[in-house]
Amino acid sequence: MDELILILPLVIGYILDIVFGDPVGLPHPVVYMGKSISFFEKRLNKGNNITIKGAVISLLLILLSFIFTKFVIELSYLNIYIGITVSSLLIFFCLAGKTLIHEVKMVFDALEVSLDRGREQLSRIVGRDTADLSAEEVKKAALETLAENLSDGVIAPLFWYAIGGIPAMMAYKMINTLDSMIGYKNERYIEYGSVAARIDDIANYIPARITAIFMILVVGRANLIGFVFRFGKEHASPNSGYPEAALAGILNCKFGGTHNYFGQSVYKPYIGYNERELTYKDMLTATSVNRRVEIVTVLLIILKIYLLG
Repeated sequence: MDELILILPLVIGYILDIVFGDPVGLPHPVVYMGKSISFFEKRLNKGNNITIKGAVISLLLILLSFIFTKFVIELSYLNIYIGITVSSLLIFFCLAGKTLIHEVKMVFDALEVSLDRGREQLSRIVGRDTADLSAEEVKKAALETLAENLSDGVIAPLFWYAIGGIPAMMAYKMINTLDSMIGYKNERYIEYGSVAARIDDIANYIPARITAIFMILVVGRANLIGFVFRFGKEHASPNSGYPEAALAGILNCKFGGTHNYFGQSVYKPYIGYNERELTYKDMLTATSVNRRVEIVTVLLIILKIYLLG
């Protein structure tokens, strides 16, 4: 019975993500996380001791996310049906698999209409400037984002769920939201967001590598493990390069290069060897890999619950 109480919300939450994706119109925890981050950043990111202030508020927000989620879940389980419902919804809110796949597909569909439409659609899911990208660069950016966010948006939340339940999962979402809002190495955030960025690196260290390994295993390409660890460490990020390298190996293509972020040129080391033109079929292959990795991860967590509780 105890195992079922743990497994049922996971299965329901994952199915909800597959069916609905981002719950537009519903109150979303990440929205409130973003508002809290923005509230403190505007008031603390100035004056003296900026790094310390950013570190303290980041750690505090992460801790509060864990504690508040734990309180809500314990309260909801005063009634078993309410508890399962609340737990399922929280897991659903923490997953972004359907939305990620949908957004990347929309980029490729938009490119079929025009380059400008493709650039505009890509700008919804990447931080880089898209105005001057070629069609090939738009495709590469979309697929790089697909691989990177498979880890950040699905596998890492599931990993932390397996480690510490929904409170740990929600704390990870706060970590990831902090990094996406204040973890940039630009003039405004280089001090205030430095600790938040480092925490995100630590939280994603194992999930990023698990994601990469699962990606090559689900397509039966274990021979790419050396390729992944050869190119994964070349990336500027300590984590993003691994799932990107896995996808580059699977598609036999080449990622990376120089791109503009907030008006600054940023060089990303190349990942892969084959400078070939990407196709719509490559996108379908990549999204299929994403979905299979998600399913394998959920099944492994269910197995873990049965074996270890």
